[in-house]
Amino acid sequence: MIRNKSIGWVLLLALGVLLAIPNAQGKPQAAKKKVKAAAAEASPAPEPSPSLEPKAIDILKAASSRLAAARTMKFTAVHFYESSSRHGHPLAFTTKSQVALQRPDKLRVIMSADGPASEFYYDGKKMMAYAPAENLVAIADAPGTLDAALEQAYNSAAIYFPFADWIVTDPYKEMSDGMTLAYYIGQSKVVGGTTTDMVAYIDHGVFIQAWIGTEDKLPRLLHAVYLDDPERLRHTLILSDWQLDPAVPADTFTSAKAASANPMPFAHPHPEASPGAEPTAKGKPPKKQ
Repeated sequence: MIRNKSIGWVLLLALGVLLAIPNAQGKPQAAKKKVKAAAAEASPAPEPSPSLEPKAIDILKAASSRLAAARTMKFTAVHFYESSSRHGHPLAFTTKSQVALQRPDKLRVIMSADGPASEFYYDGKKMMAYAPAENLVAIADAPGTLDAALEQAYNSAAIYFPFADWIVTDPYKEMSDGMTLAYYIGQSKVVGGTTTDMVAYIDHGVFIQAWIGTEDKLPRLLHAVYLDDPERLRHTLILSDWQLDPAVPADTFTSAKAASANPMPFAHPHPEASPGAEPTAKGKPPKKQ
């Protein structure tokens, strides 16, 4: 869940929760040593908890299966993300994406934002990235599957959607390829107006807490942070208005207005990497621009 930012028609994301538990008021040092020694003699060493808890994995698999089974899909994604200001303080920005897709080869994303709005169309043959305010469009030939199109859009033009990992053919496979930790937290009755199961996991170096519907198995909220980000900037993705297998008109995934706009290259906005820059983790966009 979840990647920074929107630059013109470029769409990028990321997705943590840091829980700090204060220390209890302690006893004098000598007394603490005696208590610790006595406890060690009386109690066996605790069993180590598994790094991938079965209950957390089952919840993530169930959500993946529910989404993968849908032939068509519509939902709303609101992404809140922090970015460092010139004064050093983290500023929060927002994007809102209205998403429609049809498996295996169609996607539309209409995005409004605190910055420029954008539109993205993929019809199985072409992909278009359109900036309506500037009346600019980038068009490129596209591969024949949604998964391959998402990968090509990111590799060739740095286009990334915060929700991308949840709309691929097998969402669980996408996240589990880089998963090093997963555990169950508990339930919430606040998020999404329903009961959700909370799980936490690390995916490709991103720590993610997810709220997933207990009954419907749909992801409702993702909160994340890059573990190697010294600023620990936070990213939150709210998913709502889920419609699975709705009727979707054939003309949903193209736009005559976008196609007739002024052309611009379908290319990475920053083609030259900064000196000393390291490649990003598999499938994840850079955390800062």
